[in-house]
Amino acid sequence: MDKNERISAVVNTYNAEKYLDEVLTALKPFDEIVVCDMESTDRTLEIARAHGCKIVTFPKGDITIVEPARNFAIQSATNPWVLVVDADEIVTPELSEYLYIRVRRDDCPEALNVPMINRFMGKFSKTSPDYHVRFFRKDKATWPPTIHSQVQIDGRTEKIPSCLAGVHFLHLADGSMQERVDKLNRYTDRELERRRSKGWGMGALIYRPVWFFLKSYLFKQGFRDGRRGLIRAYMQGAYQAVLISKLIEEQTQTTEDKK
Repeated sequence: MDKNERISAVVNTYNAEKYLDEVLTALKPFDEIVVCDMESTDRTLEIARAHGCKIVTFPKGDITIVEPARNFAIQSATNPWVLVVDADEIVTPELSEYLYIRVRRDDCPEALNVPMINRFMGKFSKTSPDYHVRFFRKDKATWPPTIHSQVQIDGRTEKIPSCLAGVHFLHLADGSMQERVDKLNRYTDRELERRRSKGWGMGALIYRPVWFFLKSYLFKQGFRDGRRGLIRAYMQGAYQAVLISKLIEEQTQTTEDKK
C-alpha cells in the first residue's frame, strides 16, 4: 500500500472503558490506532494497551469537553489520512472498506462527511442518519476548541451517500432520560459562549425549537421510530428552547445592570 493511502484512526478518551474494547476491536483494519487520553482514572488505558494502540496524553485540568484535545490527537497520528472516532462509536467493516477504496481514487476530496446511526431508548434509529465530518487529510484540518464545534477543512468535502448499506458509524451511547436532561443543561451552559454574538431574542425562541422538532420528526423521518422518534424530536426542540432562554436571561440581566 502506498504510504499516502495509510489511515490512522484517532480516539479521544476520558474514563471511556464502557464501550472501548468494542470500539477498538472495530478499528483493527486501520494502519494505526491513536488513543488520546485526558488522564482517565478507570480501565481506559489498560484496554488501549491491550489493543496495541499508540497512546498520547492531553492534560485534563479543568477541561470538561473533548474539543480542546482534538487537534492534539489529530496531529499525533503518523499517517496522512485521519478518521476521528469517539469512544462510544463503532466503525462498521463496510465503512472502513469504503474509506480505503475512496482514498485510492484520484478524485478523493480532502474530507468526507460520514453518516451516523444513533441509538435512542434501546434501539438504533430508523431515521435519516446524522452527518459528521470525521475523515480528512491531517494537513488540511483544524478543530476549534469549543463545544459542538466542527472541524474546519481547507479543501473540498464530500458527503458519503446514506444509501450505501452498512457504510456508517454506529453510535452506541444510550443514556436514560434523566441523563439526557442533565446533559442538555450542561451542554447549553457550555454553548452560551459561542452563541452570545448571535443576538437571538423572542423570534428565535419561537422558530428554532419548532424548526428543530420538525427537522427531527418530519424531515429526518423520526416518525418511523414511533414514540421514540416523537420523544427524540421533542428533545431536539427542548435543547434549543433552553439554550435561547439562557441567552435571553443573560441579555435581560445585562440590561438591568446598566439601569
